[in-house]
Amino acid sequence: MSLSPQQRLVTTIIRNQGKASRSDIARLLGLSRASMTQLISGLMERGLVMEVGDGDSQGGRRPRLLSFNDKLGYVVGVDVGATSLDVAIADFNGKIIAQHGEAVDVREGPQAILGRVNHIAQSLLALVDAQPSQVYGFGIGVPGPVEFTTGLLIAPPIMPGWNGFPIRDFIGQTFQQARVMVDNDVNVMALGELRVGAGKDVQHFVFVKIGTGIGAGIVANGVMYRGHNGSAGDIGHVCADVNGLVCHCGNIGCLEAMAAGPAIAARALKAAQSGASDFLAQRLQAQGILTAADVSRGIMVGDYACNEIIQDCGRLIGEALASMVNILNPSMIFIGGGVSNVGFQLLAAIRQAVLRRSPPLATKDLRIDYASLGANAGIHGAVALALEHVFKVLE
Repeated sequence: MSLSPQQRLVTTIIRNQGKASRSDIARLLGLSRASMTQLISGLMERGLVMEVGDGDSQGGRRPRLLSFNDKLGYVVGVDVGATSLDVAIADFNGKIIAQHGEAVDVREGPQAILGRVNHIAQSLLALVDAQPSQVYGFGIGVPGPVEFTTGLLIAPPIMPGWNGFPIRDFIGQTFQQARVMVDNDVNVMALGELRVGAGKDVQHFVFVKIGTGIGAGIVANGVMYRGHNGSAGDIGHVCADVNGLVCHCGNIGCLEAMAAGPAIAARALKAAQSGASDFLAQRLQAQGILTAADVSRGIMVGDYACNEIIQDCGRLIGEALASMVNILNPSMIFIGGGVSNVGFQLLAAIRQAVLRRSPPLATKDLRIDYASLGANAGIHGAVALALEHVFKVLE
């Protein structure tokens, strides 16, 4: 199925807007009515787009709206976390029609984790009475640095055995019709926020994931910015303290080592053992371990040590983000990831540090808030990643 460059632009507009009229598309592309009619007719003959109802009247006849044919095929979105796996089947309009999540350990290695991905995807397809041959795109987010052009993980600190593993080829053995795209998990989360979340109409924003690691996805001029080879936004490995802890990457004092989930848990353990927090000491005695979630619970009961831990981690993250604000001048910063749920104190500390370390012009219109999609940002972004590249398979 061959698409002309202008037809590909039409599919991009429909994908980004969800539904669009012929006149809207013609205006955006600067085309005549006759040219627009010819383009749309060609796409409809191929079964790619269809009319789905009427739009709002602008003073005359109500325009017919166009959208993708949701019966054309499917895409699969995959969100691989350090300790979790989510897989979803979606139609060509990005509507998720089946989804499954489970706990995993990414350190089990690529063959075990991706084997589960294939198995779950096939099971979900069976639920909707579809076949692997009907899947045209795979979008996969992984918690490590990805060379975007090749889809290869490069020296991922928390993913032993994944370095250089051919993810695309592995998935392609089962889903031979699909174009497989792989990206860093935070880029995928940012893409989800851009396509279906609060970032949909925002041209310049940064999505920050705070979890087992810390990373940032950058949107500039309404598109993902990945840099030369995909490593843009890796703020987890900027130096937050030259005298700090040793990071997974081997350097000293990385932001991730000082303020991510494991660092919060380590600070909680120290507070419990030193007597600084009776609450954490009791939790440690009852459970044997402490996590960032325990610190969150401590904040809810007013524990001073827990508040101090979160405020300090928020300050470190905010200082790193201030540098991004000074360089990129975004209008929004979205905070997401599992650790973002520890409490409002984290968000407040981040805001204070950014405002303190950035010039007034850079922060005049800046909003810093929680991501609107919450835990679903990754899976929506993975679906969007697949859809952005699926037509390269159909051509």
